[in-house]
Amino acid sequence: MGTRAVDLRFGRGRLHLDLPTGADILIGPEIPAVADPAGTVIAALQQPIGSAPLRAIATRKQPRSVVITMSDITRPVPNEVLITAILAELGAAGVPDSACTILVATGMHRPSTADERRTMLGDELLQRCRVVDHEADDPDTLVRVSDDPPVSVNRIYAEADLKIVTGLIEPHFMAGYSGGRKGICPGLVDLHTVQRFHGHRTMGDPRATEGTLIGNPCHEIALRVARQVGCDFLVNAAITHDRQLAAVFAGDLLAAHERGCERVAEWTSATVAEPYDLVIQSAGGYPLDESFYQTIKGMVTALPALHERSTLLMCSACSEVGSPEFSALLQRFGRDHRAFLREITSTAATAKDQWQYQMQTRVLERIGVERLAFANDGVPIAEQPDLAVAPIPGPGDVAIRAQRFVDEFAARHPGARIAAIPEGPYTMLRIPASP
Repeated sequence: MGTRAVDLRFGRGRLHLDLPTGADILIGPEIPAVADPAGTVIAALQQPIGSAPLRAIATRKQPRSVVITMSDITRPVPNEVLITAILAELGAAGVPDSACTILVATGMHRPSTADERRTMLGDELLQRCRVVDHEADDPDTLVRVSDDPPVSVNRIYAEADLKIVTGLIEPHFMAGYSGGRKGICPGLVDLHTVQRFHGHRTMGDPRATEGTLIGNPCHEIALRVARQVGCDFLVNAAITHDRQLAAVFAGDLLAAHERGCERVAEWTSATVAEPYDLVIQSAGGYPLDESFYQTIKGMVTALPALHERSTLLMCSACSEVGSPEFSALLQRFGRDHRAFLREITSTAATAKDQWQYQMQTRVLERIGVERLAFANDGVPIAEQPDLAVAPIPGPGDVAIRAQRFVDEFAARHPGARIAAIPEGPYTMLRIPASP
């Protein structure tokens, strides 16, 4: 029997697997990279969507303080080329680098390390501008902007004369798409707002899923907060499968983001005609698969390809589980997700990071823990059952064990429908509409 090779995004490299000849590879169409990244960004800033050009806005405002937000290390955003071009346009309007603060929109993620800042920005930008991490649980760094509902936001951002939000547009497993308003909420808001944004009712809504904006409560809450807080100019990127710049959508917070979402949907969608018996899913590679917390995104975005008897082989290089709160949650409920669901629906309170495990339970409710296989060398095998997954034990490294799992599955199930998703959650699975 012949084989079909696939290379899944895994850590900083690829995980090679040989699949049966008839297996499907689910991936969006080829995405062309721009020939001149710096020039493309400048053009977007000068010819924005639904807004005056950035230079004109800065010339009119003559800001004494500018905040440029950016995503943290979990997003492969081309920050250096975006922010360098933004500073050039601000400089042409008479705004010096010394007036500019780069604010890392961490949301509830941990602060960035010095090495991560160098990776995200490069040494030159670190010397040109002050860089600050948002801290959602530090009240001294926040300011109240709304009482009904109560919303607090990063003080540096709220008090800036010119607010510029950057980010990446990609499919997002609960908010429809990343980018746009997410750079503010949850990126720059307080813990309680994040908890409301991720409440169990919001996460339980079937419209809180990838590719959906209309009626998505996660999107609507974030957009409402972002409009309260304000954004003078949006700069969002889209990237190729190889993480090169594909397009820039700049200008009005809503109009530019919606234009970008339309294009990203075209680039990242793959059709699933009917579910598969085995789906081999990437967690997205570095930096997304650094933690099990982020790995869950890949599990959830595979759902359109799964029926109730499917097996999902989740391939992730993660070596850490997530925050202390998330780790403790899994230690308590990871072997009994239904007890977890009973717990969160019995109270209006939202514990930090409970939303991620709630999203994982969508998969557990569909296929069960025993069919959620986990190919990983970073977390000790003995601890993996606490993650609500089925470890793949045995000799050899993760590539050997994953290949053996695929081979044994194919041998036990001749004629099984098998698919692999090499880009993981960066690919959006679409089920054709019924005629």
